[in-house]
Order: sequence, then C-alpha cells, then structure tokens
Amino acid sequence: MLYLYLADWSSFFRLCKMAPKSDIIVLVATFFLTVFFDLVVAIEIGVVLAALLFMKRMAETADIKAWKYTDSPDITPGEAEKLRDIPHSISVFEICGPMFFAAADQILNINSNHHTKVVVIRMRSVPAIDASAMRSLHELANRAKRKNITLVFSHVNEQPMRVMEKDGFIGLVGKENFHHNIVDALDYAEALVK
Repeated sequence: MLYLYLADWSSFFRLCKMAPKSDIIVLVATFFLTVFFDLVVAIEIGVVLAALLFMKRMAETADIKAWKYTDSPDITPGEAEKLRDIPHSISVFEICGPMFFAAADQILNINSNHHTKVVVIRMRSVPAIDASAMRSLHELANRAKRKNITLVFSHVNEQPMRVMEKDGFIGLVGKENFHHNIVDALDYAEALVK
C-alpha cells in the first residue's frame, strides 16, 4: 500500500516538472481545491481553467502570413526559386489555425497598399471558424469593397465553408471568388488584374 501511495506522489511531482505550464496550473489548482474545498468545486474550476488555457494556446497558434514576392529584398536565392512570380497588384495571405473569438482580430491585419487589386486568402490550414471570425471577415470584405479590391479565397475547408454559406458571406463576396486550390485562385486573380 505504501508503494502505491509513493508511486502517486512521484507521478504528481514528475508531471509538475515535465508538463507544460498551463497543465501544471490546472493540476496544482485542482489538487489544492480538492484539499481545501471539495472534489466537485475542484473539477468545475479545473475544467473552466483548462478550457481558458486551451483557448489561449489555440489563439497563440493562429497566424496570418503574407506571401513574399520574388523580387523582395529579404528573399534568399534558394527561396526565390520556390516562389511563384505574381504581380504586385495581387497580395496573398495564408491563414493558419482555428479562427475563433480569441484569434479573430488577426483577420483585420490583412492589409493592402494603393496598387493592390486582388487579395488572395489561402485557408487550407483553417479547420474551424466561428461567428466572431465571420464578423472580422465581413469587416475585411467591406473594407476591400470600399477600396475596389476583390477578395479571392483558396481551399476553404468544410466547416468554414458551411459557416460562410450559412452567414451569407459567399453571396457577399461572390461564389466565383472561391477556388479549390491556390493555383486556381492565383490564375483567377491574375486574369482579374489583366
């Protein structure tokens, strides 16, 4: 019996040394809440705390990156060979990670300059999107419309596409501006700027 008791404590301390900080916070908080209050309170607070820390971690993984042009000064010779040469009137952005309320404001970081005619948004790495991200996409679409810029979307996954359809966003942007892959989207964008 003493062996089992020591084994549990050694597991607890090993987890405290090796686990990510957010997991340690949940573990220690739940442990102390169990000791000082009761198990029901500890589980309730532990679940809420774990959910909040998970949302924070997911928001940190969400990212929006602008593609570089082949003539950019910060491109190395090896990089330039891998890039597709696109006109400067087309800007390409790639969204990575789930777009939900904690990360939705990043969508508004998609910017354009005075000679941009088309913005291509690649969404192959977006598994899910929520209402707050849709609100940000609507703001982006309205800003693009005021500047006379066409938004083109590439590889929108199933769940984001369903949300966009239900929200009426596809009708706002135009079904013709949604493409299955980046090559089709870039070919379409180049045809628009010619």
